[in-house]
Parts: sequence; structure tokens; C-alpha cells
Amino acid sequence: MDEQQAIGKLTTHVLDISTGKPGKGILVELWDYEEPTKPRKLVEARTNDDGRLNKPLLEGDSFKTGTYQLIFNVGEYYANKGMSQDEEVPFLDSIPIRFTIVSKEHYHVPLLIAPGGYSTYRGS
Repeated sequence: MDEQQAIGKLTTHVLDISTGKPGKGILVELWDYEEPTKPRKLVEARTNDDGRLNKPLLEGDSFKTGTYQLIFNVGEYYANKGMSQDEEVPFLDSIPIRFTIVSKEHYHVPLLIAPGGYSTYRGS
């Protein structure tokens, strides 16, 4: 394993598959579940115009093995897209994704969203 692969980091991005465009302006929270009964918020950031964060959520000394949860606040995103009181209230408000980091590799957790559903996977 070369030096670059040995340095772990956690990244994400959001794609709105209903429009084929990046999910920009979405608030993303990262929670640490080291103690499952007392989760701790580590960081929050908003996606940029490309649906990505400007820097990794975890990297360097903060990147550790353990269980984490990303929360994507998509309700605000859909409300800001022009839904009025006369239109349907968004089905999804926040999307939690709990996962475990077990090695010092790059973990990329993308989120594909649409008004009625979502999908995720371990990216590269």
C-alpha cells in the first residue's frame, strides 16, 4: 500500500437524480457512535455547487476506526427548490446513513436523492 492509500479520509457528495444535478446547499452532519447511547456530533458542512463538501469530513488524526452516521438534511433542500404550501410536503426530511470505518482507506459515501427515495453505496 503506498503512502497516499494509507492516509484515510471520509468524503461524500449528493446528486439529485430527479434533476440530474448536484444537490447543492444540503446540510450534512457527521456523528460519532463510539458510545451508541450517546452519539456525538463531530462536524457539519453544506454541499457546494458541485454537491460536494469543500473538505473531507474526517482526515488525518481525526480519521479513526469506528461507527459513524451521516445525516443529510434534504427537507430544507426540497423546500428551497420552490415547494409552496399548495404543493406536497417533501416525503424525506433527513436521511441517516450509519456505517463503520475499519481501515485507513478513503471512505466515500455518496447519496443519490429524489423526492420519494434515495440510494447510497461505498464509493471510491
